[in-house]
Amino acid sequence: MLLTQLALADLAMAAEIIANSSVGVNSLSLASARSIFGMRQVKWPDDKHIQVFVLADTHPTHIALCKERLNLFPYQLRQSWDRLVYAGMAQAPIEVANEEELVNKVATTPGAIGYVRKVKTNDAIKIIAIQ
Repeated sequence: MLLTQLALADLAMAAEIIANSSVGVNSLSLASARSIFGMRQVKWPDDKHIQVFVLADTHPTHIALCKERLNLFPYQLRQSWDRLVYAGMAQAPIEVANEEELVNKVATTPGAIGYVRKVKTNDAIKIIAIQ
């Protein structure tokens, strides 16, 4: 019973968007977040390149990001990436194996953005709010 409650509590935690500390914004509109993760916005307001890191489409944290933060289904995000890549208009985001690797990549890549369920902020990353 307790294990079930803990599992449900973990699933209920929303994905948090994180960025490299060099990123000059602390919050994004829903439209901007969707544009960034949809690979349509490729530069930050200060003209620095955005590098997007993601988890596999079937990863629970990726599903949480799509549904709870971006108000999309994961397949919709994948279709957007596939269309842009096929048309030669964008590169797909970089897929990493797990949340730990994602945090490490975001922390060491200027202009990077990604997402995790459990955030341990430090000097190299910050949480980006969606407004």
